[in-house]
Amino acid sequence: MTDKPPLLDRHFQRRQKAAIAGLHLPTAEELLRGMTFFREDLAEDVREYSSRLSRRVKKRKRTGLELLAASLDELNVEPSEDGVLAVEAALDLIVDAQGLPVAECLLRCRFYRAFFGNGQATALIAGEIAHLASGELDHGRGLALLSRSLGWAMQARELDRRQRAGVSVQRYADWFEPEVRAYEVHFRNAIVVSTVVEPESLDSSPDDLAVATWGKEPSENFDRPSGGVVVISGIGNEATAEGKRVAKEFAKFKQRPLPLSNMPELTGVRSRLVAEFPHAVAVVDNVLEGLSGRPTVQMRPTILVGEPGGGKTRFARRLSEELGTPYELISCGGFNDSAIGGTARRWSSGEPSLPVMAVRRHECAGPVVILDEIEKIGTSRHNGNLHDVLIGLFEPETSRRWHDPYLQAQCDLSHVSWLMTANSVEPVPAALRDRCRILRFPDPGADQLPLFATRILERLYIDAGHDPRWATPLEGFELDALASVWTGGSLRRLERLVEGLREARERLRRQQ
Repeated sequence: MTDKPPLLDRHFQRRQKAAIAGLHLPTAEELLRGMTFFREDLAEDVREYSSRLSRRVKKRKRTGLELLAASLDELNVEPSEDGVLAVEAALDLIVDAQGLPVAECLLRCRFYRAFFGNGQATALIAGEIAHLASGELDHGRGLALLSRSLGWAMQARELDRRQRAGVSVQRYADWFEPEVRAYEVHFRNAIVVSTVVEPESLDSSPDDLAVATWGKEPSENFDRPSGGVVVISGIGNEATAEGKRVAKEFAKFKQRPLPLSNMPELTGVRSRLVAEFPHAVAVVDNVLEGLSGRPTVQMRPTILVGEPGGGKTRFARRLSEELGTPYELISCGGFNDSAIGGTARRWSSGEPSLPVMAVRRHECAGPVVILDEIEKIGTSRHNGNLHDVLIGLFEPETSRRWHDPYLQAQCDLSHVSWLMTANSVEPVPAALRDRCRILRFPDPGADQLPLFATRILERLYIDAGHDPRWATPLEGFELDALASVWTGGSLRRLERLVEGLREARERLRRQQ
């Protein structure tokens, strides 16, 4: 028995890579077994499948299929749970289904609805995966499927709990798979332990052990997303001198569940961010929408694109602070190799990968890493390329089993959130852009001048060691003078203008 995901054989890997590249549309069974969506995107998968099936239906030229074709076309335009339900309803009305993959389509629709946050569909998919596992229990693949089925069942329970508690569920795929995987990893590890530990070595009987363990709430039994994640499960080559040194260095973190940041009340977070960044309301809403319904903080890789001085870096930092998540702010200027992914321990300059160091520094499994001005990363491939490393770190599958060359072991970095800023995404490779959400960060407008100027003035007083309440409010003629030379754009330029205004005030005060 291994702890690898189901069906990670060569054939499955080839089809997985083809699905990621958009060359293969996964079958419903492959999705059940853990294959990624078409182009790793739920909406892309829905569109591709509905488009293909619609063409197939229309070729039949048979009465009674018009509603199904129309429902598929609508789903292709607007992927949604309501659209999936409409397709299911149309399938139920078909009288003559000869030659159509009705069962396959219904199964796929249930899978889609599960990822849209439907607890009932999630429970049905758990049963389908268990059915697959029942036919393969004679080898490790079946046991891996069984752990996946149990993970889906626990997710169905969690969705039902949230619904009863009145918690809104974000209808997007990003949050779903990591939560299911967290449950799945627990069950997979439990199965491994149960096959290794001899029954006679236990003081309690199997029945007593079951009552003692599974009679508790799930949060007491395993590392749910809100309960902790084991990032570093072991150290490679511990018998060597260097291995012993690294093992001692990370002894505090080996096999230790590290916490994730619990999700704060997002209404208050939104109000504070909007008050501070009134020109970026759409960005605030877009980011927070992806967090709604999650128990812990985890964001998909996001690039904030905008003109210099618009407040992108400050927004990324303030977002992390408001979410109560530790963060690392890294300037990408000068980065030109793959050292961010870690360097081998045999070198004098050997060190862990950047996310592992962030995890160690903050003792948190899900810190935020802010990469400032990512477009300034060097493109030389001497000693590796940083873009290639980031592609691997952004992939859920590879980040969950990230091989750190310093630790010489796999680490679970799938809970690390990545925020990036850029003045332009053109220098960023397409493969990296495809794995990120790209949000246009707007420039501050002239209508927000009074707000920004006042805050800048207060900050200047603080930097000078004064109480910001000493700052005399800007008068009308001063705002008019600022408005005549600043019509929006870079806040850095506005800060220089306000600094000049403050110095003029000081000179006038001394003359009086």
